Amino acid sequence: MANDLFSESTPLDQPLAAKLRPKSLDDYVGQTHLLGSGKALRKLLDRRRLHSMIFWGPPGVGKTSLARLLSQQVDAEFLALSAVLSGTKEIREVVAQMEQYRAHGRRVVLFVDEVHRFNKAQQDAFLPFVEDGDLIFIGATTENPSFEVNNALISRVKVYRLKSHSAEDLGFLLQRAYDELKLPTEFMTPSQQDALIAAADGDARRCLSFLEMLIDVADDLKVSDADLRDVISSAAVRFDKGGDYFYDQISALHKSIRGSSPDGAIYWLARMLSAGCEPLYVARRLVRMASEDIGNADPRALELCLAAWESQHRLGSPEGELALAQAAVYLASAPKSNAVYSAWKTAQQLAQAGSYEVPNHLRNAPTKLMQEAGFGDDYRYAHDEPEAYAAGESYLPIELHGTRLYEPVGRGLETKISDKLKHLRALDEASGRQRYD
Repeated sequence: MANDLFSESTPLDQPLAAKLRPKSLDDYVGQTHLLGSGKALRKLLDRRRLHSMIFWGPPGVGKTSLARLLSQQVDAEFLALSAVLSGTKEIREVVAQMEQYRAHGRRVVLFVDEVHRFNKAQQDAFLPFVEDGDLIFIGATTENPSFEVNNALISRVKVYRLKSHSAEDLGFLLQRAYDELKLPTEFMTPSQQDALIAAADGDARRCLSFLEMLIDVADDLKVSDADLRDVISSAAVRFDKGGDYFYDQISALHKSIRGSSPDGAIYWLARMLSAGCEPLYVARRLVRMASEDIGNADPRALELCLAAWESQHRLGSPEGELALAQAAVYLASAPKSNAVYSAWKTAQQLAQAGSYEVPNHLRNAPTKLMQEAGFGDDYRYAHDEPEAYAAGESYLPIELHGTRLYEPVGRGLETKISDKLKHLRALDEASGRQRYD
């Protein structure tokens, strides 16, 4: 049955995270890389100085609380907007408030939550006030400001990266909640607390929400394992399709494969799929990785990735996901070569640099007119040559003669490919023949 732990003076509809919001910087938990002794932001606050800034970090790491505390620390008026709920009308209203405070000689901090949700025109509306120093702008975003915030605004603020809370941070917050609510120590066992903290995934708001739900469902102020499972079973790991977490995790998967870490590859694959990433998207990326990072060092990698893609397409989830895991582990374990990828990038650059003519000996000559124009003259049919190789021949435009694009590495199958190409180049030198000499 539910437990009545809150006094009448504390609104029951106010979330626990709001009840425990820090009252001073000394109460603030986490972000020691910004607020620790000797750190730049802390030095500014100690001198009661503040500049415009953007807090970039995942949900539940204290962006709003920190903005309020910074305003309090420098004795400034605190105005807040949510880009989710506000539009041009609300922006005008808050600017009018700001001007009233400024007229009375008061400093103003304007906090804009989810600032990336404002469009370009709405973000631009703050520029003149930030530029003139009429207000201290503090934006908060879960998305990469480089992509989601206007360059004009970015150039006028300092971006601070806020980190997820550590397990120690969340344990400290739980203890604070215990003390505030006068919960008995036996309310949860240490292993249950550890499970709750792990499910919170670095999010303080989520951690306290779990605790609040447990208070509601626990019988006799004692959490059962079944209670805990019910509360945290719906917890989702952080993964925002199309957002920062999406790109960070696909990057981690790719880098694990490139770095020959099958453990890292299968872990990040599991993280993405368990959080709801479309498996066929991952399949397409694995195919790309097979060509980019393994290439001809192990051509079987591409075949396996295509087979994994087909398996996922035919079987769906969860059965098909095992094939994706097999492909990811194979790619990470395979010999690596980006020789084809590098050659392809250089070839694309050369192709865009100029429209060089196809040499006559490489042109087709199906008509008499084309034959009379010299198309196909002196073409050497490779199969009629020793070792089926026309030594000394050139297959590039005359302007690119001697250019070498593909340089196989000394790993996997490319070791043999490299030996073969060295042999052919030796035949070129021995022949004494060069097409463009």
